[in-house]
Amino acid sequence: MSFTAPADSGGSAITGYVVSASADNITVSGTVSPITVTGLTNGKSYTFTVRAVNAIGDGLSSADSAAVVPFFYSSSSSGGSAPSAASEPANTGVNVLVNGKAENAGTATISNRNNQTVKTIVIDQKKLDDKLAAEGPHTVVTISSLEMKSDVFIGEINGQMVKNMENKQAVLQIKTDQATYSLPAQQFDIDSISDQVGKSVALQDIKVQIEIAVPAADALKAVGDAAEKGTFTLVAPPVNFTVRAIYGGVTIEVSKFNAYVERAIAIPDGADPGSVTTGVVVEPDGKVRHVPTKVLTIDGKHFAVINSLTNSTYSLIKHPLAFSDTANHWAKEAINDMGSRMVIDGTGGTMFTPDKEISRAEFAAIIVRGLGLKLEQGTSPFSDVKASDWFSDVINTAYAYHLIGGFEDGTFRPNEKITREEAMAIIAGAMKWTKLKDKLSVPSTGDIIRPFSDAAQASSWAQSSIAASIGSGIVSGRSGTQLAPKDYMTRAETAVMIQRLLKQAELI
Repeated sequence: MSFTAPADSGGSAITGYVVSASADNITVSGTVSPITVTGLTNGKSYTFTVRAVNAIGDGLSSADSAAVVPFFYSSSSSGGSAPSAASEPANTGVNVLVNGKAENAGTATISNRNNQTVKTIVIDQKKLDDKLAAEGPHTVVTISSLEMKSDVFIGEINGQMVKNMENKQAVLQIKTDQATYSLPAQQFDIDSISDQVGKSVALQDIKVQIEIAVPAADALKAVGDAAEKGTFTLVAPPVNFTVRAIYGGVTIEVSKFNAYVERAIAIPDGADPGSVTTGVVVEPDGKVRHVPTKVLTIDGKHFAVINSLTNSTYSLIKHPLAFSDTANHWAKEAINDMGSRMVIDGTGGTMFTPDKEISRAEFAAIIVRGLGLKLEQGTSPFSDVKASDWFSDVINTAYAYHLIGGFEDGTFRPNEKITREEAMAIIAGAMKWTKLKDKLSVPSTGDIIRPFSDAAQASSWAQSSIAASIGSGIVSGRSGTQLAPKDYMTRAETAVMIQRLLKQAELI
């Protein structure tokens, strides 16, 4: 713990300092900063205070430090390969939950991978198929390791079981004391996997593994480095989620999905659930991106529920942010919320400049960040977007996810200001990914936009998108009677729009 000596000693020379932890009754004394604190529990959240001591007595304690969650990693660890052969005999008779009912349908083995303990539960196909037939569609199959602690936990089924679950619209859930991973069977895309390993290969010969793990050393270091460089604090140790298919010597990793997949990460005991700003993905290069996150209480325990379209290493952060020029602004709450979630940036210092109009490139970047999309690189589909432009990757990503389109001349015009109807067209595209259109019953386009006095000014190509955006509650008129479809979007309107999109989709 590093600290600064107080300017006022109270009239007597300071003889030492005492650092106190918020839990476990840990106190450590020293004579100079920094003071090392040992004996903490991995995965548990702590804050710390420092007080000075002199001949008169103890001084007042400092304010609490930021929360710290210690965790262990081995410098020799590395990940990415399938686990080695079991080093302990298989344990037959492991229970699997099918719609919450225990079924003796698993076999557990313990192995070692790069100094990490790996526990694998393989599901019996016949027993699972019998239960699926009895339970019907939308069955939830839970493979749990709550009583089997390990660095890495793997649930294993075969490709035919995936196909059978897909036909039943079933969900496979992997559960540890640290996280829960819920994966609809259709998201495995077993037909694509079969094409890659060879259509002649029987599906039951393809192993499909779903893994929750403590990340390898390099990934843990990337998380720590990202927090040190950024302005956020880690609230929970990182967790890595992996889905892979194995046949012979071929391993295919499933890292991208066509719908949001849910993960729930446990908030450590002692950590304030209200301090969790968002979940983040930490990329191998140390870059951090927001993923839609909300905090829920499940069975008396606090979890951060993350929805994402990709697999990766995830962690929870504290990143409170308040812009100085939004204190009395009508959009203050949305602006600060989206800023804290690292969806929107300021314009310099503590300023946000809420009423400034926003460009097409800036709006695309905010949509991509808000949805938590992994950036797509490569050649731009637009003639006026260069690889060296700051917005190149976000525009490639927005285009790949069918959120944006260009003009007839093949340009995107990234630096032009974006109109409200253009913005609503992008929002309507995002609603498809969040499945918001499937959840809401929206009246006809004409019924929604007809009450606005300037409805006739809306372009014909934008009318259905405008209706979807307004009918879902994401967008409202600029006044009670006007759409202002040709007016330019402001930064404040953008923050409100993306927050409403995520809230209406129940992603935050």
